[in-house]
Amino acid sequence: MLKLSVLPLSAALVLLAGSAQAQQLGPLTVEKIMRDPAQWLGSSPNNISWAEDGKTIYFTWNPEKARRDSLYRLSPTGGTPRKVSLREQQSLPTTAGEYDQRYTRKVYEKDGDIYLLDLKTQRVRRVTNTAERETDAQFALQGRAISYTRAGNLFTWDLATGETTQRSDFRRGSKPASGEPTDKSEKFLKAQQLALFEVLRGKEQDAKARQQQQKALARLRPKAIWVGQQMVRNLRLSPDGRYITYTLVQEPATQKVALVPNFVTASGFTEDISTRTKVGAAQTAYQLGLYDVGRDTTFVLGYKELKGLDEQPAYRKEYQLQAKAPTPTDTAKAAGTKKDKPATEVRRVIPYGPFWSDNGQHAFLVIRSTDNKDRWIVALDPTTQKIRLLDRQHDDAWINGPGIGYDEGNVGWLPDNRRIWFQSEETGFSHLYTADFTSGQKKALTSGRWEVQKAQLSRDRKTWYLTANKTHPGEQHFYRLPLEGGSMTQITTLPGASEVTLSPDEKTLAVRYSTSNKPWELFVMDNKPGAKMRQLTHSTTPEFESYPWRAPEVISYKARDGADVYARLYRPTNAAPQGPAVIFVHGAGYLQNAHKWWSTYFREYMFHNLLADKGYTVLDIDYRGSAGYGRDVRTGIYRYMGGKDLTDQVDGAKLLTEKYGVSPQRIGIYGGSYGGFITLMAMFTQPEVFQAGAALRSVTDWAHYNHGYTDNILNEPYNDSIAYARSSPINYAAGLKGHLLMCHGMVDTNVHFQDIVRLSQRLIELKKDNWELAVYPVEDHGFVEPSSWTDEYKRILKLFETNLNPTPASGRNTGGQ
Repeated sequence: MLKLSVLPLSAALVLLAGSAQAQQLGPLTVEKIMRDPAQWLGSSPNNISWAEDGKTIYFTWNPEKARRDSLYRLSPTGGTPRKVSLREQQSLPTTAGEYDQRYTRKVYEKDGDIYLLDLKTQRVRRVTNTAERETDAQFALQGRAISYTRAGNLFTWDLATGETTQRSDFRRGSKPASGEPTDKSEKFLKAQQLALFEVLRGKEQDAKARQQQQKALARLRPKAIWVGQQMVRNLRLSPDGRYITYTLVQEPATQKVALVPNFVTASGFTEDISTRTKVGAAQTAYQLGLYDVGRDTTFVLGYKELKGLDEQPAYRKEYQLQAKAPTPTDTAKAAGTKKDKPATEVRRVIPYGPFWSDNGQHAFLVIRSTDNKDRWIVALDPTTQKIRLLDRQHDDAWINGPGIGYDEGNVGWLPDNRRIWFQSEETGFSHLYTADFTSGQKKALTSGRWEVQKAQLSRDRKTWYLTANKTHPGEQHFYRLPLEGGSMTQITTLPGASEVTLSPDEKTLAVRYSTSNKPWELFVMDNKPGAKMRQLTHSTTPEFESYPWRAPEVISYKARDGADVYARLYRPTNAAPQGPAVIFVHGAGYLQNAHKWWSTYFREYMFHNLLADKGYTVLDIDYRGSAGYGRDVRTGIYRYMGGKDLTDQVDGAKLLTEKYGVSPQRIGIYGGSYGGFITLMAMFTQPEVFQAGAALRSVTDWAHYNHGYTDNILNEPYNDSIAYARSSPINYAAGLKGHLLMCHGMVDTNVHFQDIVRLSQRLIELKKDNWELAVYPVEDHGFVEPSSWTDEYKRILKLFETNLNPTPASGRNTGGQ
């Protein structure tokens, strides 16, 4: 069993204590817990990284209670954390960058220039020093050069000679005309002039000689590639230098962007903030281009070989929207021949890559449909511009999940140069797979009703390191797995979550660890099962520690459809029979909060302790759509937000009444963002279950939210109007019976203030009088100012105290220990 050891108090801990006489928190109040957390709770270490020599751990921290975190350094053996000066920071390499295959060198970009670090000598060599910004530094030509991008073009720097070579010449706009006349009349006149006048013939000969000379010089330069109004991104040089691949990006011609007015400004004038388009607006188009340097030719990759590219989404059958293909006779009439085939609607895609094998002989791409219902992994042959399917993942809802995301996901090559690896939800849970590049034969390296959340190969490429929730959905641990799969070895074992950063030699782990009632701290341990975990930081203040914060129970219950739903439960000591309860709904939709580590919703966590002290039972549910539980939970809200995600809250309310003695007439609900949306749906459609609700920064109509999030779940509003009609609270506002509080920031650039204004007008027209709206003039989506947090949660507490009529406080925590 892994043991935890805490280092003795250091000078840093004394600094955190502030004085010998520790301040006591006392009974919880909203004013106390909504203060600036850096001033009384403490600031946890973040952004953990190792020095390249493994002798120092760097992290951002704020023990001084400053306005911002600062960079600190600490030996893995312990001691006092030391703040890193700005001068020292300027000399440090960035944590990002790329290593060569043998991990002897690292190339990285810093402040717009490229640097090369020798990992053995720690010597840094500056590659560029220009006013223009260079980015995307990589090793190229089998490690003999460094490639980077400058001003939209690809350059290489030879490690042996220091010579810089421009590899591409992309130009915006259209190729200029040659200057030669094209009109028949103009051609005749030019020929006549040259025939008549010797001086003109001489000048013409000189001009042609100069052109020939320029063409000869141009052969030593990259081909000029004119891309019109498109932008060029993701330039890559093949390992043999023959091919340059690039992504062509075409922005929509016109886009109407929502403006958010900012009323409280330094200028004294209202200033408009340009934010985003709304779901269904025209989207950016992407193509993969390929420049064959040897043949001096460019190509744009086609996708005819993609299986399922012409398949239309399953939901369209409900509308019978699949267009009836024209008959061969109709097509023949239109085209003038009976041999033409009917046109087929083909979905648009986004290409990622290519990803080259270490030996430079093979490459693959990840291609995703823009509706996110398909992800293909394909082999790429740049010589023929052909692709060949290696793996297809299809989902009638949408593709996502740990290690998959909305882009290329977690992918790479195995050291044998013949197999690729990737993560997939093929079984319903995100797991690690390999596929043979030649045969496409696939092998699962992990399996089970749990998820691989992170995966990486060891530096010697013989071992996998995984972060997974194998032991419990609410825990995250670090594992070791043989390259070919097999038995997993668990390295961390303490309940909670362990975020691990490996040392360069992979013998030591820097672990950011927390539990549900103890914030994140930095630990270090040997890379061995059962090794002791030594604490390096102490971040919480004596005032915070003076209160016995609850460790909420992580429970599960059966939803009405038989699914397991997990939740955090806060119970008062000696709860009164038929007492009150509050259900909290986390935001983001795809997020996990019913877990055993310190929550990002730490203010809400502290508020739930306050409620429990006042006699409330609090339930915090990972409803359908939440992360950590696999594909079926993740997509359980497809085409109906406010469906299973809401009934999970209703079933939770039933659990509170049947198992925990809560009064069915004294249940409230609240949450922010997605949680605010669910609160509105609950108050509008389940008035017999919820007597009061606080909806914070809520989506009120999904047709007004952004494309990237909403299109995946509800499709486009003009193609799937049923999904939007049944998922938008504004359509159900007539059902409001209980007491509703709405709170919204006026400069919210995520869920616009317009959302809550439209709903307010709807409630006015419906003649509803049991609601109120609190606005926050300087707040965006995520509140910043302690005064705003305090005002908001005082209103929430008043809502529940007034309408749920709790009995006198009977919780265990009244301050002190």
